[in-house]
Amino acid sequence: MFYRHPTVILNGRGEFLVVVSTAPTPPLKWAGGKRWLVPIVKNLYGKHRDRRLVEPLCGGLAIAMGLSPTRILANDANEHAMHFYRWLQRGLRVALPMENSEAAYYTNRDRFNELVRSGKARNREASELFYYLNRTGYNGLCRFNRRGEFNVPFGRYSKINYREEFSEYRTTFANWEFTTGDFESVLLTPDDFVYADPPYDVPFTQYSPGGFDWSDQVRLASLLARHPGPVVLSNQATPRIVSLYESLGYDLTYLDAPRRISCTGDRTPAKEVLATRNV
Repeated sequence: MFYRHPTVILNGRGEFLVVVSTAPTPPLKWAGGKRWLVPIVKNLYGKHRDRRLVEPLCGGLAIAMGLSPTRILANDANEHAMHFYRWLQRGLRVALPMENSEAAYYTNRDRFNELVRSGKARNREASELFYYLNRTGYNGLCRFNRRGEFNVPFGRYSKINYREEFSEYRTTFANWEFTTGDFESVLLTPDDFVYADPPYDVPFTQYSPGGFDWSDQVRLASLLARHPGPVVLSNQATPRIVSLYESLGYDLTYLDAPRRISCTGDRTPAKEVLATRNV
């Protein structure tokens, strides 16, 4: 699957032409992904395309791949997703037999967690297993227990389209910078365009071993409120999120998210808030 990007150019005869370029879609399933938000953020990013795009919480890369920036720094605390993206940069081919069965799923989940416990989560096998678990696990969730072990149950899909070859991502990611760590460890320059999509302000936030709680919401919003360049934040419009963003001087726009995906599979539509500064 590919995104389609229309671009208007001027040819040598003074005629405007529309050229449609393509970019691959995000390689991982990601609960709460923001593909639906790409056109809105793309409109905001349009006049800043000369700036580096920075995503301190890049997750499934929906926004990054939808914007197709020239320069990007993508960071996330989920080390397994970031290791997978780095392997795609190196031309990953998945040799692991992939089977949509409960028995195979739990065998592969146990093997993945064995690699995590033995400190081998960065190797090729771990990334192959992470891809398999991501495609086969329940609802596209990426969830870990306090020991850092993947604990998402089997997904019970009737059909899954697995991939073994990812050559187009090697090209797309060739000049991307991927880092792993807390968002405060990301070194911003004053000119950066920052897009951040923190986990929703809901009780379930265990998307990485450290989790993401209210203090992290405050830290992130406060940090980006001090950034002199353009900032776009998206989140669920809970009362305390709205109050926090208003208190820090963000401009707020309310949106109807198409779906909400939670740890229980709840798909009730959610009200989203887009908070911007210097855009």
